[in-house]
Order: sequence, then C-alpha cells, then structure tokens
Amino acid sequence: MLECSLTSKDQLEAWFGPKIWTWDHRILRWRSDAYHHQHIQNVFRTLVDQNVRVESQVHQPDALSPSALAAFSHQKNLPTLRPEQQKAIESWSASKRGIVVMPTGTGKTEVALSIISQSSIPTLIVAPVRDLMYQWHRRILRGLGIDAGIIGDQRRVVRPVSVTTYASACIHAAQLGSEFGLLVFDECHHLTGPIRSDAARCSIAHERLGLTATLNADSKELQTLIGPIVYELGLQEVKGSTLADFDVVRIPVSLGKKERLRYKELSSQISEFVHQRRTEQPGFQWKDLCNEASQGSQASRIMRLYREKESIEDRAQEKLDILEDLFRLHLGQPMIIFTGSNAMAREISLRFLIPCLLSHCGKSERLDYLEGLRDGIYPALVANQVLDEGVDLPEVKVAVVLGGKSSTRQAKQRLGRILRKRGDSRAVLYEVVAQHTKEVQRSRNRRRNDAYQGTRHRKLRRRPGPS
Repeated sequence: MLECSLTSKDQLEAWFGPKIWTWDHRILRWRSDAYHHQHIQNVFRTLVDQNVRVESQVHQPDALSPSALAAFSHQKNLPTLRPEQQKAIESWSASKRGIVVMPTGTGKTEVALSIISQSSIPTLIVAPVRDLMYQWHRRILRGLGIDAGIIGDQRRVVRPVSVTTYASACIHAAQLGSEFGLLVFDECHHLTGPIRSDAARCSIAHERLGLTATLNADSKELQTLIGPIVYELGLQEVKGSTLADFDVVRIPVSLGKKERLRYKELSSQISEFVHQRRTEQPGFQWKDLCNEASQGSQASRIMRLYREKESIEDRAQEKLDILEDLFRLHLGQPMIIFTGSNAMAREISLRFLIPCLLSHCGKSERLDYLEGLRDGIYPALVANQVLDEGVDLPEVKVAVVLGGKSSTRQAKQRLGRILRKRGDSRAVLYEVVAQHTKEVQRSRNRRRNDAYQGTRHRKLRRRPGPS
C-alpha cells in the first residue's frame, strides 16, 4: 500500500481523481493500493512541474545485474511463434498491460516467455496451484535458460525471475510488492476476490500480463487489476489448424428402475420441504437452506437427500456401461475420463483398474500417472477436476465427460485437454448425460459456447440389464 500525509480530500481528488486515496484512521494518513503507483507517479511529475513539493519513498524494483541481463540474452530455446502468438504479443506490447485470451493448446506460455525475454525486467509469474508453479519453472529453464526462484510450497527463493502461487503471492504481498516490474498471471480468472486480488493490488509493477482460455463475461475487476483484454482468439478460428479438428458427441443414458424410483422419491421430498419453507418464508433461497442445514435442523436431512440425488445423477449405472463400450471402441487409444465427483472417479478406477488422479494425490504420484499415460503403461486416466486446466498432458485425443459443473469454462477447459495438434489426428469428446435429471440442464449450460457448436447427439441402444 502507498501512504500520503496530505489531509485534504478535495485537494487529493483534484490532483489524482476519485477513489485513489482512502483515509486510514489507524495511521492517520491517506492510503492507496499499490497498483495505482504508476498513475500517482505520473501525477507527481506534473506537480513537480508546478513547483509543488513531493517526495516518494517507494522502493523501485532493482535493475537487473549484468549476469541476470546475460541470462535474458543467451541460452534461449523458444519455438518460432505462430502468427496468432505474434499478434498477441504485439497487442500487449502497445500498452504493456492487459489480458490475452487464447484457447488451451494455442501456446499462451510461449507468448508469456517471449514477453518476459523481451522485457528483460524482474518478473513474477503467478500460477493457481503448485503443480503449475513447478511446470512454469521447468518451462522457464528450458525456454530461457533461467533457473527461476520459487516462492511457495515451503520454499522462498526470490530471483529476478520467480514463480509462485496465488496463495503465496497474497501471503508475501508486502515483501514482493516492490520487487518486480512485470507480473504474469496464469489462469488469471483465479485472481478475483478480496483475498487473491491482493497479488495484483499490492504490487507497484506497471507491466502486467493476464493469461486465460476462459474469461467471465463480467471481467471488470480483472481489467482493473491487470488491464483490458488486448487480444482474444476464438476456438473456432484455430480449429483444424493450430488445434486439432474435433467432434463433440452427446450420449444420453437412462436411470435404472431402482435409480429412477429413488430419484423421484428424493425429488418429491426436497420439493415438498422447499415449498413448505417458501410458504412460511417467501423468498426462501438455496443459501437459506445451506444456513439452516449448518445448524442441524430439518434442513440438514434435506441437504443429505439432495446429495444422494446428485449421487444418483453422477453415478448412474448406465454411464459405467457406456464407458465400457467406449473403451472397446477406442481400444489402444489413450483416454481421459472426467467425472463430477471423487466418488465416481474412484468407482471407475476400481472397476476398470486405471489410475485415479485427485487433488490430494502427491507430486510424484501425479507425475507417475501422467508419464504412464504418455508411455502407454496406463490406457486411461480418470480425474474429477485436477486436469481441468493448466497442467501439461500427454497427447490424448479421446475424452469422456461423465459429470461436472454447469459452467462453460469447465466445458471448454476439458475439451482443450485433447486439442493439441499432432498430424491430422481428430479428437473426440463424449459427453454422457443422465436423461430426465438436473444433469440435462447442466449439460445445456455447458454447451453455450462456440467450442460446442455442432454437437452430435447419439443414442446407444443397449440390451436391458438387471434393474
């Protein structure tokens, strides 16, 4: 944060504009978020020209040493940039602030590495999770020949180029705020919120780059903290060229007789409770149900019923039967299975004897699973949300979605996992949906984006099994 000893709000607003300075009664000074530093410095220069006495005690990022500059200049192993990557760099370079939106697999990391190389200033790369932090470390070492510092995972090695996580960047914001001149936010849609946004608010860095494949429609906060959207590449623009051509196939399945009866019973009990509560309390909402459930009331029983209902949708028996058919159809091809819950992921892992990658898996375990999939040791890999974004995957051209959220972001991220182009191989994503359940609406919501245009619907007829 920046501090100012002036006491006139009107004078401050006349010079700097509104909403820059806030009075802090604890220290009896005006305070501003560090990301306003560049604007404040520009105003200071104007005030100096008007013979107004100003003094700045903000520590500026140290200039790179000759050896660090040499590291930026030598040992580069960056690939030749494609036209869309070069255009993204040129668009960002015009103001050196902003967000680059490019689909998964189109080389956002190469764009960032080129910008870091050209900028040659102290740089901090912020990633959502530790796996991505270490992945960035490896890519920087391979692409720029720089052994980057690591801030996070019980390590704190700060170097001219460093990598960290959003959580660690917030924890160390006070110490890191004036150390770097360029911030790179990977998967920058994670930056919003009162806590994570500190990674951007508490830094004086003027140059800022946000990278994402999926940006919320309401990105006002991100554009304030990072800069405007300077380049956006649609998936359909690179389908079949930079990215593999692909098909999205939707397969509806039915609940078994026992599943259907139990699902109907649960739906009836939940609807009856909600109707009664809305009669007693008009405007009763989901958050009210959650609040009541935490107090151990009747609502807690309804919440358990709701979870059971979700479990029936997520773990419908016919989904497993369809998955078995898809394994046979794509025999010998590596496959990724995305589920909507850890329980379903574990059930698939046990039934088909394939690795199950969940959030609590250790680093060595994850590496073994990914390398095993790449080397053909494992024919498939099942995960809940761990593989949705960011992590580099071996070449896989078949994915099966058995459940998930209703967000278009997750849908595009999962599709992007299989779109890295290799020759003329065509990718296919199967979306298996339980009919006559809430899952149908979630599927419709997921498909409201350009990536899912032309989705094919396929009904597989199976021989009736035991109910």
